[in-house]
Amino acid sequence: MSLTRILGIDPGLRVTGFGVIEKHGNQLVYVASGCIRSQERDALPARIKTIFSGIGEVVRSYAPTQAAVENVFVNVNPQSTLLLGQARGAALSALVHADLPVAEYTALQVKQAVVGHGKAAKEQVQHMVVRLLSLSGAPTADAADALACAICHAHGGQGLGALATAGYRVRGGRLIG
Repeated sequence: MSLTRILGIDPGLRVTGFGVIEKHGNQLVYVASGCIRSQERDALPARIKTIFSGIGEVVRSYAPTQAAVENVFVNVNPQSTLLLGQARGAALSALVHADLPVAEYTALQVKQAVVGHGKAAKEQVQHMVVRLLSLSGAPTADAADALACAICHAHGGQGLGALATAGYRVRGGRLIG
């Protein structure tokens, strides 16, 4: 049986969360999690480099076989959305540069897979990540979101929300019957 080690990424320009899990049959095992932080005072190219280099280091340290990245949430502020998209692009570039297969999931899909419904609060996601991975304490919100993205991928994008979403599809971040 081949080992499946999944790296989940929650991209952000200031803080990019990462989480690494292994899938052993139906069991998920925590490997590592943390955050890559860029300095707000740095120019955008330096911050992008920090994200790219940080993810490269995570890939070298933990040798994932697959990656899952959360899609950009379209914000009311177009400038914030653009900046987040650039951070996400740096993360995707680092993963592709490492020759990893990359899956992408919306926040709705991640929350449905981990909590069971797409309107879950960050605290609910953190709580379920702790339970699903049998952690002794809660990871930071960004690391928990990255672990949740990895869990979503491990469950084929369905997870706990599979029953709730059976017969539906996602369009524009919403469930369509």
